Amino acid sequence: MASASRAPEKLRQILVLNPPKVLKFKGPFTSVVTRRLKLRNPSERKVCFKVKSTSPCCYCVRPSSGVVEPGCTVTVAAMLQPFCYDPSQEVKHKFMVQTVFAPSDTSDLGAVWKEANPSELMDSKLRCVFEIPEESDKQDEGLRLRKAASRNKPWLASSMSLNQSHTPPLPVVLLVIGAVFIGFFLGKFIL
Repeated sequence: MASASRAPEKLRQILVLNPPKVLKFKGPFTSVVTRRLKLRNPSERKVCFKVKSTSPCCYCVRPSSGVVEPGCTVTVAAMLQPFCYDPSQEVKHKFMVQTVFAPSDTSDLGAVWKEANPSELMDSKLRCVFEIPEESDKQDEGLRLRKAASRNKPWLASSMSLNQSHTPPLPVVLLVIGAVFIGFFLGKFIL
């Protein structure tokens, strides 16, 4: 009986990813939503990386490839482009961080990846999760932004509150102006 040939065992990812498994994007998704992914190299060798997505038209990734020096960390920004989010539809977006120990010459990353031996490649996969903020979160965010504005520009916050509390509604102002004109013209004709 012949023994079945086994596929070579895949190398374990050398980089430490933070977050390790899930990228959470918090809406609303009417503007770009950025999530940061940290790639830390605990080894004593340089590591080349590239970040791939199953939905490349939906994301802008910077840097999408590079080298992580020994003992260093690189932060990657995954920027989700604006879109109409439908919570009833399942999101199946994923990212893959592929790595390989760097050869002595890393000046041409394209060549590094072309010449990389598949048995030397390491990878990690991350799921994407979309979260819609609760109504209370939206109110808290609005309150936080107003407080920040009052700290940064106190004169603006105080003038806004004065304008809001002491400005009469427009119809009242028009009514007063109209009454003054009518009184003026009636006074001219009667006297």
